[in-house]
Amino acid sequence: MTPEGVLDAAVGIRVLVVGDICLDRWCWYDPELSEPSRETGIPRRAVVASKCTPGAGGTVASNLCALGVGQVTVLGTVGTGGAGHDLQAALACRGIDAGQLIADRRVVTFTYTKLINAASGQEDEPRVDFVNTTALPESLQRRLIDRFSALVESYDAVIVADQAETPEGGSITSEVRDEICRAAGSHRATKFLGDSRSRVELFRNCTMTPNEEEAAAGSQRAFGDVDYGRLQGLIGGPVLVVTAGSRGAWLVEGGVSHLLPPAPAKQVVDVCGAGDSLTAGMALALAAGAGPDAALQFGMLVASVTVGKRGTGTADSSEVLAAAETADWGGQA
Repeated sequence: MTPEGVLDAAVGIRVLVVGDICLDRWCWYDPELSEPSRETGIPRRAVVASKCTPGAGGTVASNLCALGVGQVTVLGTVGTGGAGHDLQAALACRGIDAGQLIADRRVVTFTYTKLINAASGQEDEPRVDFVNTTALPESLQRRLIDRFSALVESYDAVIVADQAETPEGGSITSEVRDEICRAAGSHRATKFLGDSRSRVELFRNCTMTPNEEEAAAGSQRAFGDVDYGRLQGLIGGPVLVVTAGSRGAWLVEGGVSHLLPPAPAKQVVDVCGAGDSLTAGMALALAAGAGPDAALQFGMLVASVTVGKRGTGTADSSEVLAAAETADWGGQA
């Protein structure tokens, strides 16, 4: 299947992104206005502009919408405060269906605050993150599971965003993960993909897309050794994808690994969110009918565009087609 074929099919495809739907808050500070606080003497940063964009699972959803996917829905938990409202507004303005998010005052909306020097354009200060560190209340887990179970049959692809790096606090609890894995084993026509920073080896029946560090750590936890083929067998998904940065990505199928080279990028400005772009593109291609090799190539094609943009960028269909021409991409299903 060609990139044109994938993109032509996008309008008829429905994708559900479930898990940690986060907020990226970009803050530009003026270094000339930075001075110690009059009250405490602690250095301050004077923010002169800011914007909010969806992060983590929200970045995946943004990429899907930019590619022209007909319906993109996010499912997860958010807080009821200002960050939760900002997140829902950022999702809605990109055409993402945020109506299935569960808002609750006991939840802290995962928020990644990035401080950017307005003079240099560089992110040169420590990031300030708002994270959950306590387990999601059982009542919210039940609501999340019930809502997922009611929705899953209506979608062509499900993407799981397990982004929490803390042992507790994310939307993908062990109970939620088990329900998703059961659904992946029974809904064979639906494509299930997942990204997990800290628990990849605990998933089942899904195509997981960890980077090399995440895959190695998961393999070590499971077997005491790094073995991508064995990890794919344990997870039991159709394939395992292990991203390898500028070297491309490993496609592991039937216990056998081979490295697919990346699509050439015109320039690399920011690799943040590249994995999310790849996952979004691959999910779209699989749902459109592409085979694993062609789908992974399409995902890397999308990522080759987004790494040329500062922040967690997206790629639209015209940009992807232009990149395909440059790369002389000829993926076949």
